[in-house]
Amino acid sequence: MNTLTTSLEKFFLSVTGFKADLSAAGLWKAAQFVMTLALIYIFFKILSVLVKKFIIHKSSLQTQHIVNKIIHYSAFTVIVVTIFNRLGINISAILGAAGIAGIAIGFAAQTSISNVISGLFVITERAFKIGDIIEIAGTIGTVQAINLLSVVLKTFDSQYVRVPNETIIKANLINYSHFPFRRVRTELSVPYGTDLSKLEQLLLDTAKRNQFCVDDPAPSLLWSAFSPSGVNLTLLTWTKIDDFVNLRNSIFIDVNDTLKKAGIEIPFTQTDIHIKDFPQDFSGSKANPQKTAVKKTAVKETKAAVKSTAKKQ
Repeated sequence: MNTLTTSLEKFFLSVTGFKADLSAAGLWKAAQFVMTLALIYIFFKILSVLVKKFIIHKSSLQTQHIVNKIIHYSAFTVIVVTIFNRLGINISAILGAAGIAGIAIGFAAQTSISNVISGLFVITERAFKIGDIIEIAGTIGTVQAINLLSVVLKTFDSQYVRVPNETIIKANLINYSHFPFRRVRTELSVPYGTDLSKLEQLLLDTAKRNQFCVDDPAPSLLWSAFSPSGVNLTLLTWTKIDDFVNLRNSIFIDVNDTLKKAGIEIPFTQTDIHIKDFPQDFSGSKANPQKTAVKKTAVKETKAAVKSTAKKQ
């Protein structure tokens, strides 16, 4: 038994570089160490569940996400430090070496460090939160996660987009979910001669009857321009954030039905062509007989030349 134990200790030493104590006392210490790691993991797991239950109704998704990240990294740090202490590794020496190596790594990882610093600004500024619809660098999507290095978006066609935090800090950001209501613009044109006052009232009444249109802010109409084919206007309606697409689609149908009932057609661009000098050959006058004969003779001579060339070949 002792020979087997000694052989296993030598094998473990050759593989890992650490001397293993496979005696009863050593195995008991190893079991205690494993139990300690398990207890640390269970503790942080229970802490995460309790914190989640406590803040789930009192904080935003962004705050919950940040708290979960803090608990996760804290558990990882405690477990790593416990393992190092058990193996007899001097953490102070490692931190000192890391400080020296950090200078060299810092130059090589300037972009990552910049993203981390920008991530702290993104988290503290709270320009958006998880679940908001934002537009950044030409990409529109729903915020899925806010990390130290990047923000994760899910586009409307279900694509995963990772935006670096540095880009978010530098670029113009549009948050479509920041305010409770959003405006829908419906642009159209009506022909000249239309009773504009009557049409304005018809369109406003149509908007008010729409189930997705809110009363405050009230619908409004903006006359924009006298175009070559008609009078341009924009119907402005407001709706809740969640009903934006519903209002945008339904208001098109409602406006189209209203115009049909009122006998108003949406004009389309027409172009009139006026020809001042019409060619004589197309004016209906008789063609010159002499010119026609010359043309026919030239055609016959050309055909004869082509045939003679073909025969020689």
